[in-house]
Amino acid sequence: MMQKIFSPYRVCPLGAHVDHQHGLVSGFAIDKGVELLFSPADNSRVSMKSLSFQGEIEFDLNTPIDCKKNDWGDYIRGAIYALKKRFYLKYGIEGVIKGSLPVGGLSSSAAVLVAYVLALSKANNISLTPMEIIRITSEAEREYVGLNNGILDQACVVLSKKDNLLYLDTDTNDYRLLPLANNMPEFEIGIIFSGLTRSLISSDYNLRVSECKVAAWNILASKKQTLNTLEKTFLRDVPEYYFRDVKDDFPLRFRKRAEHFYSECERVKQGVNAWQKGDIHTLGKLLFDSCDSSINKYECGSPELIAIYNIMRETDGIYGGRFSGAGFKGACICLLDPAKKDAIEQRVTIEYLKQFPQYEGNFEFHFCKTDSGARFV
Repeated sequence: MMQKIFSPYRVCPLGAHVDHQHGLVSGFAIDKGVELLFSPADNSRVSMKSLSFQGEIEFDLNTPIDCKKNDWGDYIRGAIYALKKRFYLKYGIEGVIKGSLPVGGLSSSAAVLVAYVLALSKANNISLTPMEIIRITSEAEREYVGLNNGILDQACVVLSKKDNLLYLDTDTNDYRLLPLANNMPEFEIGIIFSGLTRSLISSDYNLRVSECKVAAWNILASKKQTLNTLEKTFLRDVPEYYFRDVKDDFPLRFRKRAEHFYSECERVKQGVNAWQKGDIHTLGKLLFDSCDSSINKYECGSPELIAIYNIMRETDGIYGGRFSGAGFKGACICLLDPAKKDAIEQRVTIEYLKQFPQYEGNFEFHFCKTDSGARFV
């Protein structure tokens, strides 16, 4: 019997580049995402087709999957890898998967992994809590796919609720779903694709994660604190006043990474307060400030994304915006006034293609609303 899963893409209004250091984050699921149509197999075969990528993925669950194949099938292999650490998988699945937006900046990888984990669990009669789904998909992405991210992406895909802001502490995994304030002006989410694609694994993403850890290590060493292994060292474990005491003696690269972490966690707190008050103008300004810190402190952002950011700042009807995802190529997001969205799309498109005419035909502007997390439909 065929079954269908919708697994949404996500946007992170505030909380850029801090989840891998166990920081504070916020997020929405959006009404665009991945659809997986599947049926449980009556044996251990896995057979998948994609409407977004070429080729068909076929293998047996009992085949060793220690090595990646570097194709789109690595995501279902990663889901199997992480599930097998906990459960015996007897039955595979067969089906087709497709995404509704271009890849880049919306955590499509987390959406895909969550869909596969839900499908494989259903086929094998495995019951999972939301946090178990988050942990399993995070392990799949870190340990198998090879991206050293935190749990922000997976948490947004799994936990989100329409018209609520997800507020998550990635150190304790405590979270709250904060409902839309009655006085919040109507808004939509703009998704602006630069025309570039990007692979986080081959970008500086993992390097930035290492730089944050080295910053934390050196702050602790400067304060003569006991050190843990680098793998188990996070900026969240380092009091900000430690950093303020020693930052003037720090190499600039590592000082900037720490400055971004501490200021971004503070912006998340301020953003949550603005959301609860229905103050979209303050929330939007915080998004712009977050992006400025991503550019100047975290040092990410392609020329294309920086151009979109600068255009957004000067466009009437955009409350605020920033890079989506890691900020290495990909996309930007913004909160906008839906009454002005036609004029916004026209202005951003014209101004961007003036600077980068080579992306005409690949540049895209989409409008989305908040949605609930991954589910069977």
